[in-house]
Order: sequence, then C-alpha cells, then structure tokens
Amino acid sequence: MNKPQRSQHAEDLERCERRCLALKREFQHLECFCKGTALRRAVKRGKAYCACHDDPAKRHGPYFEWTYKAKGKTVEAKLTPETMPVYRAASKEHQKLKLLPDRMERLSQTVLRHQAKLAQSTPPSRS
Repeated sequence: MNKPQRSQHAEDLERCERRCLALKREFQHLECFCKGTALRRAVKRGKAYCACHDDPAKRHGPYFEWTYKAKGKTVEAKLTPETMPVYRAASKEHQKLKLLPDRMERLSQTVLRHQAKLAQSTPPSRS
C-alpha cells in the first residue's frame, strides 16, 4: 500500500514543481509597471446653468489621468489619449506583480507539504 501512496505524492510534487517553474517564468516576463490607476473621466463643472448638470452625456471631457499614492498622498497626473494605454498596461503589470508572490507562497507551502509526505512514506535508508 506504501508504493501507490508514495507514487501519488511524487506525482503531486512534480505537478507543483512545474507550476512553480511557470510562476517563475511569469516573473521573468513582467513588463514595465507602475502603481496607480489610469482613468478616463467626464466631469461636471461648477456652473449650475451648464448642461452637464442635467445630462450625464453632456459632461465635460474626456480627461485622462493617472492617480497613485506617494508618501501617503494621492497624486494625479494628466495624460494624453496617446499615453493612456501605456499607463493602463503598466498598471495591469503592477497588479500581476502584486499577485505573484502570494501565489508563489501558497504553491511553496503545497510543495513543502508534498515533500514532507513523501519523506514520511519513504523508509529510512540503511547504511
């Protein structure tokens, strides 16, 4: 009964190690990244008689901005329509970067559990 259990642990371990290598490749393939959010906004102005107050379709804009935190404060930077996709892609890369360490840690814990089970199911070698 020990053999099939050991074989299953070995297969699970190999599968986890392949996933670990895939995650390492994801780290290597990250592009330039930046914290923050790239936004496209249409805004209401302060004049009560302006059409933007009554009709959302008549709001002013679109305005493109990148917002991020620096030293605990929100910073806004104006973008052009041409630079918007660059910052949006960089922001998505940052989101990937933030998720990868957690995924790697969970996978590492799984690998360690499989290694421990494999070590327990392997009889000690006689010297």
